[in-house]
Amino acid sequence: MDMRVAAYAVVRHDDGRLLLAHWNENGRSGWTMPGGGLEDGEDPEDAVRREVREETGYRVRVDELLGIHSQVIAESHRISPDATGPLHTLRIVYRATVTGGRLRHEVAGSTDRAAWFALEDVGTLHRVRLVDIAVGMAGIDY
Repeated sequence: MDMRVAAYAVVRHDDGRLLLAHWNENGRSGWTMPGGGLEDGEDPEDAVRREVREETGYRVRVDELLGIHSQVIAESHRISPDATGPLHTLRIVYRATVTGGRLRHEVAGSTDRAAWFALEDVGTLHRVRLVDIAVGMAGIDY
């Protein structure tokens, strides 16, 4: 069984909007939380800061751990065309605050854009399940 450990951030603007990244990989897409996989030996807080910067252009301060989501994905539901066997994913979710940078889109990565969304609009987006999981961990309703 393969394993993927990733770190994600719930980032809110001062006016309440939520920062999301648009994931687009292997013919599948949807809005997701900014974040991604840990590199070998990387601390999860360092990973979430790096990933948010890569995907959105923002530098963030990690405020608190919101939770860890564990899921096993069957081989038949994996998106990688050469995947064999199931995938165990551990998603570490933090609350984070923007400390600098400016919004920009990732180039040549697994996301192709980033944007702020009013909470009432998040529920209408084509999004991955992680958005609902992370927002729920943060105690946010939309």
